[in-house]
Amino acid sequence: MLVYRVGKIKHADDLSGEGAKIYGGRWNHKSIACLYTSESRALALLEYTVNINIEDIPRALSITTIDIPSDEIDSITEASLPGNWKETPAPFSTKKFGTHLLRNSKKSIIKIPSSVITEEYNFILNTDRIKSKDFKIVEIKDLIYDVRIKLV
Repeated sequence: MLVYRVGKIKHADDLSGEGAKIYGGRWNHKSIACLYTSESRALALLEYTVNINIEDIPRALSITTIDIPSDEIDSITEASLPGNWKETPAPFSTKKFGTHLLRNSKKSIIKIPSSVITEEYNFILNTDRIKSKDFKIVEIKDLIYDVRIKLV
């Protein structure tokens, strides 16, 4: 299965989850490494857009396509999420929930609804469980960010 990630070109081939480990995210506390990806290029761009200020968008962006094993996916339903999971900024409850999943799931991938479009999904890759055969970068392409997206 293919998933997508938008980010700085210099980090395009980095599957370490170091950024999430340093800064934390909606589904992880700081110090927990993971990699946030999306089921489509459009959702990856939308997720990137809602998480960055227009003045912080770098010129050198990329979109990375990653092949993940379908049998390693732990699917999480919206009904099982904390009641305030869509709040911005991300509440403590989602960080706690996701960190628990990353530490305790027997699978290396968590499929979870997007807080932007709940009918679509993000895939959180547990980088502590990566084996060289598990996650493979298929393609890295330059991406020119169209700032009209942020001007709407």
